Amino acid sequence: MLTFISVILAAIVFEYSNGFHDAANAIATVVSTRVLTPRRAIAMAAFFNLTGALLGGAVASTIGKGLVDTNIVTMPTVLCALIAAFAWNIATWWFGLPSSSSHSLIGGLCGAALATARGNWSVIKWNAGVWPKVVVPMITSPIAGFIFGGLLMLLLFIALRRFTPHFVQSLFGKLQIFSAAWMAHSHGSNDAQKTMGVITLALFTGTKAGSFDHLPAWLNFLKTPTFILPTWVVALCALTMAVGTAAGGWRIIRTLGHRMVKLQPVHGFAAETTAALIIQAASYYGIPLSTTHVISTSIMGVGAVKRFSGMRWTVVERIIWAWLFTLPASGLIGYALARAAAAL
Repeated sequence: MLTFISVILAAIVFEYSNGFHDAANAIATVVSTRVLTPRRAIAMAAFFNLTGALLGGAVASTIGKGLVDTNIVTMPTVLCALIAAFAWNIATWWFGLPSSSSHSLIGGLCGAALATARGNWSVIKWNAGVWPKVVVPMITSPIAGFIFGGLLMLLLFIALRRFTPHFVQSLFGKLQIFSAAWMAHSHGSNDAQKTMGVITLALFTGTKAGSFDHLPAWLNFLKTPTFILPTWVVALCALTMAVGTAAGGWRIIRTLGHRMVKLQPVHGFAAETTAALIIQAASYYGIPLSTTHVISTSIMGVGAVKRFSGMRWTVVERIIWAWLFTLPASGLIGYALARAAAAL
């Protein structure tokens, strides 16, 4: 029971860190274009992350039972996965790198499960889970963000070329509030689901192992004989992410909104609309997408259309390196922690 309590606490900490780490993605552009003040933007993002987190469940099912063999997973496995993900999140947040909380959790879970299975790689569902729902989207979603962000920006340039700059600025200053809200909602519908999946996996594993058999009757809500998202888990993760969002992610807002390319409201609208559409579609099909990858490359695509030479490629290079390291680094941390836990 102590391990389970540790899992819940670690999940809450991870979801909170996810809020201030990733939710900055939803509001970086709306802050950098000065459409909303940081305080108002964060309040809006917290609310719409909450609404997104309360809807759906396909992504949670993918994380909880679609990536690793649940027959091998134990409560310490889940705990080590969460600690590994949190450690990588904090490291990248400290250096202001928009890494991926999603991939850090997936990497931590796969690494910890591999250690629990004593190096048996068959514990990882490569063909049915990791490859089609993690690796392929990890490559295609940033490309889609870049291409469609640039395409939408180009179409807007053509459509708006006869209007005055003042009219465009005024119109998209209002429209960007809606695109930022949709971006925050789509973020919640995808990212908050991942921690829900991990907690449900811990509940399912604990029930199967008989960890909850001797608990008082009022704790029967913990028993999860089938992999179904409990309502209290959904509410807990949604509220935690909203609170984390409210805490803000100032370092990453600065990286996404200012350092990569200077944006106007029309550019922010194009980037946010593109990213929100891609993330919402991924949530529908149960794909645990990296929201950071999508919004970052959408901003890059928009910036490249605006002025290709205006892109600050040194920052882009740092972001790409952080992306490449996330899965193996968090996987290695998860593996090391699970091996250390087994040796105790």
